[in-house]
Amino acid sequence: MNTSPLYALSPLDGRYQQKVAGLRFYFSEYGLIRYRVRIEIEWFKALGHSILLKEAGFSVESLLELDRLLENFSLDDAQAVKAIEAQTNHDVKAVEYWLKQQFTSQPGLVAFSEYIHFACTSEDINNLCHGLMLVDSRDEVMLPALDRIIDQLAVLAREFADTPMLARTHGQPATPTTMGKEIANFVHRLRQGRERLGKVALSGKINGAVGNYNAHMTTCPDVDWESFARNFVEGLGLDFNPYTTQIEPHDSLAELFDAYARINTILLGLNRDIWGYISLGYFRQKTRAGEVGSSTMPHKVNPIDFENAEGNIGIANALLHHLAEKLPVSRWQRDLTDSTVLRNMGVALGHTLLAYDSCLKGLGKLEINPTRLSADLQDAWEVLAEPIQSMMRRYGIANPYEQLKDLTRGKTEINQETLQNFIRQLDIPQAEKDRLLRLSPQTYIGLAAQLAKRI
Repeated sequence: MNTSPLYALSPLDGRYQQKVAGLRFYFSEYGLIRYRVRIEIEWFKALGHSILLKEAGFSVESLLELDRLLENFSLDDAQAVKAIEAQTNHDVKAVEYWLKQQFTSQPGLVAFSEYIHFACTSEDINNLCHGLMLVDSRDEVMLPALDRIIDQLAVLAREFADTPMLARTHGQPATPTTMGKEIANFVHRLRQGRERLGKVALSGKINGAVGNYNAHMTTCPDVDWESFARNFVEGLGLDFNPYTTQIEPHDSLAELFDAYARINTILLGLNRDIWGYISLGYFRQKTRAGEVGSSTMPHKVNPIDFENAEGNIGIANALLHHLAEKLPVSRWQRDLTDSTVLRNMGVALGHTLLAYDSCLKGLGKLEINPTRLSADLQDAWEVLAEPIQSMMRRYGIANPYEQLKDLTRGKTEINQETLQNFIRQLDIPQAEKDRLLRLSPQTYIGLAAQLAKRI
């Protein structure tokens, strides 16, 4: 079989493989096997320190060989595990058998090989692997990628803080803002989402076939197994869940996937807004020599990065929502519907990471077009109806809103002269009248610039 990326069924392993390479260590088949080896070794070590030391012939020094085994775990080792799985038709049992093979060359360990996977069900291993895979990938890959977007947006927010822009509510001209302030809104939302994502604590369990320590208590009744399990799970950096069936119920995984999806939804709004601003001419995009925008229209510079980000967010969120809705539901003490679904965690995060990459690339191409922004503002003097009627309210003039509505609503010839003639006839203090006369759509931006600079 040709292994060229051109033959890849998934674009994550083909066209986009380099862009999502950072997730392979965590969510590839190799990564999953390595995490399983890690949990089996750590469980054996925990048993060794607390229980097996009472057995003759066992030494702490023997455990150092296990650390080296994990440290040197290679692709060849993973392939050896897969070869065993081809016989057992059970992926976790294959890891156990592979470890037992490694013990045969360690005199200090071979006599204790049956303590590998002691009192464990497969889900004792798998749930801890999945928790660590998600924690490690979040901290090492996903959050740094998200931080790069947030940092770039904060730079743009400050850079364009003083650039006035016609706002649009319902797609219609509305009270002016600045480009920097509109970007700052997304910075704030993404920072909140990032904080929520970073705080999600993943849960784990290692309590046997249906969560009651049945085999543990039968074989070693003098051990405080619940405390032992708690210390083990928390020692891995996960929260301990004391109440489970055969599986950890995945509620914390659902919370994590929901947090990712919420951030993606914020980014979806950002990408669509930037796409719109490019369409309006508020932004130009930097071009690259040799690059083609259209196969037939030479002039085009398409906003493809923001479109790619939007498309990948759609795929990612479809998977993330399914993961969050499906995983916490299991029939009685266990069914297998979560197993194949969990193998797609990396796919969901892969498309999320692609969206991050495309968005960041697009942000790096943006150049502001102040001429176009100014032209739209100059054609929208009607937006000053708001401050005029507000001033009229302050000084008790009757029906201010209705007067400005009659003057401006649905009219096509509202300009500076029309509004200033209306202001001159108002019965308000001359200083306030002069202040209104000095207003323009370009200067009627409130605290937008200050808010943007403060981000």
